[in-house]
This record gives sequence, C-alpha cells and structure tokens, in this order.
Amino acid sequence: MIKVIINGASGAMGKLLAQVIDRTDGMEVVAGAALNGEGGFYSRLEEYQGPADIVIDFSHHSDTVPMMDYCVSRGLPAVVCTTGQTDEEMEYIAKAAESIPVFKSANMSVGVALTAKIVREVAAKFGACDIEILEIHHNRKVDAPSGTAIMLADAVREARPELHYNTGRSGMAKREPDEIGISAVRMGNIVGTHEVMFGTNTQTITISHQAHDRALFADGAVAAARFLLGKPAGLYNMDDLLAD
Repeated sequence: MIKVIINGASGAMGKLLAQVIDRTDGMEVVAGAALNGEGGFYSRLEEYQGPADIVIDFSHHSDTVPMMDYCVSRGLPAVVCTTGQTDEEMEYIAKAAESIPVFKSANMSVGVALTAKIVREVAAKFGACDIEILEIHHNRKVDAPSGTAIMLADAVREARPELHYNTGRSGMAKREPDEIGISAVRMGNIVGTHEVMFGTNTQTITISHQAHDRALFADGAVAAARFLLGKPAGLYNMDDLLAD
C-alpha cells in the first residue's frame, strides 16, 4: 500500500486528491498538512513523522522551502503540483532533487503534456508566424499568466529560443515579430482553457485544451506519484511520465 501525505490537504485540490486516492487501489492517505491546521490537519508537515512513501503538494508556492526540507530530511519523493514559484523557489526544488526524486509540472494533466508536445512540433515546423497564447480560468485564480500558459510558451521556445514573452501588452506599441503574446482571462468557474495560436497572413493553426473537471489534476498527481516511486534522485516532469 502506497502511503501518501497531502500538503495543502484542506484546499479544494487537496480534498479532491484525497477523494481520488480513496478510490484508488493500493494507495492511501496517511496524513495531511494545511495552513494553520485547517480542517483538523497538521499545521506543518514536520509534525508528522509516521509511515509514508511520498508527499503530494497542492498547497501554495510559498510553502516550497519547508516542504522540500521535510521531504529531503525524510528521504521522501515529492510531487509538486503548485505553480507560481519564484526563481529562488525553483532553484530550491532543483537542489532538493539532487537528494530525492521530485516530480514538478506546471500542469498535472496528461492531456496538457500531450498538447505541449504538439505545440513544440508546430513551432519547429510552421516557420515565421505570430504566436499568441490565451488562457482562461475561474475568477478565484490568483496567478497570471497561468503556469500552464508559461509551460506552453516554454514548449514554443524549445523550438524557437529567439522568441520572448509579452504578458502585459497595452498602449500604442505594435506587436513585435519575435514575441509570444500571453493573455489571461478570469471569469466564472472555468476550470482551465488554453489555446496556442500560430498565425500568418494566410492561415492560422489553433491548438486547444479544455479541462472540464478538476479531478483530472488529481488523477495526474496520482499517476505522477506511481511513476516517481523507485526512481533515483532527480527532477522529473510530464515528458518523463509519458516516455516511461
């Protein structure tokens, strides 16, 4: 039985993950941590020192450092599902991955990972074109642009490294030919929609992914946890899972 600790257990995704694990054979939640001990969970991960095989994190990027310290100190693999990390926090994750296996993805959807692979291929083969990314999320999302939008932009830049991001277009300046425009929309209860558009004067290619239920992120986290167990120390992502 795979014993899981959920960091961010009182949040919407933490609760959903617990439900998914509860109906997953061979996996159980043994502990949860939440800010200020909400919901009766531990207020800090280090308060739990019982049996565990892995930590799945759906908390907040500001908890990155203590979470990684906990995992390293106990030798536990970590699935990091939060987004919005600072450069310093990303460096901390990379440092921890020298000691333990860490899975980090801006989006835990396998479908998004496949979308990124297609985006990378189109960017490499479609030639000179304008590239725009539109992301739409619910009105409670606090970070913009989304981690997934940046992930898709990074996929473009793997094929077109000369391009740069423009996440704040406004005013009278015209579009630059070497930019990737990224626009964020926040409204209602939309789970997540991402579109990558490649446009020339004569045609447009649009690659789109729509999330209909947040359970897909929990499903992806469970798949990542299964993948990570038994792996050597290192930093893994969805591409590694798809190739496994």
